Amino acid sequence: MIRKSIVWKNWQVYSMILPGVLFFVIFRYIPIAGNVIAFQDYNVFSGVAGSPFVGLKHFEHLFAYPEFSRILRNTLLISLYQLIFGFSAPIILSLLLNEVRKMMFKRVIQTVIYLPHFLSWVIVGGLVISALSPNYGIVNEVLSYFGKEKIFFMQQPEYFRSIVVVSGIWKEVGWGTIIYLAALAGINPELYEAADVDGAGKLRQVFSITLPALMPTIMVLLLLRIGNMLDLGFEQIYILLNPLVKETGEIIDTYIYEAGLLGSQYSYTTAIGMFKSVVGLILIVGANQLSKKLTGNSLY
Repeated sequence: MIRKSIVWKNWQVYSMILPGVLFFVIFRYIPIAGNVIAFQDYNVFSGVAGSPFVGLKHFEHLFAYPEFSRILRNTLLISLYQLIFGFSAPIILSLLLNEVRKMMFKRVIQTVIYLPHFLSWVIVGGLVISALSPNYGIVNEVLSYFGKEKIFFMQQPEYFRSIVVVSGIWKEVGWGTIIYLAALAGINPELYEAADVDGAGKLRQVFSITLPALMPTIMVLLLLRIGNMLDLGFEQIYILLNPLVKETGEIIDTYIYEAGLLGSQYSYTTAIGMFKSVVGLILIVGANQLSKKLTGNSLY
């Protein structure tokens, strides 16, 4: 009775929560039941009930596939580069913006760096390909101006991972600073005043006050990022990928697209998806426990 009265009394709040709950139930939890086809030779016409069970056949095929180690290595390497450079970039940028005292200039900078987030990867990919074009790209024009030979960036496998990381930072670094700037706004200004009295410089204040105050936020976002290390974002890689750079650019998501949607290997690609989920779960649980022991901050 008490619980019912609380729900009825605050029905406006619960009605606002309802769409989010329905979204996760319909698009996150109910589809989990479909993972059963990873253990079947799924046939679209026979359905789940009529498709025969084959046990771990598709998982065995996955690990026996000679190119899988290369695809997994590409995925992990790009994820690692994005974790090192892409994750730290918003932190550094938010610290720099926090020191800007002219509000008009600060707002202009924030607006400019936020804008790329609202562009689709189709547009951003086109801009990147155009900028790196050997014929009319601005990067090669600058190289030519300094007497350097033009480089076919999009056809050179060794440049692909750097292009992915840099373009990802350019698109999302501004949006990522919003959380850190909000956390910075919550730091008690009296701490900085006390540090000034004690003679601490700006750099000392950053390491002694700002970063410790940001650490809980940083750790939570880092743990979430580690849990999604195998989810690089299909759109970005697919737009930039071409056959010449497939050696270093093909990742699990693009392989799932080719094998699952184009090749109709639904059971096989579902097995790959389950593999990604299990690896992500292990990473986030392990990183959470490590963070709890070392820093005292964790997701749960």
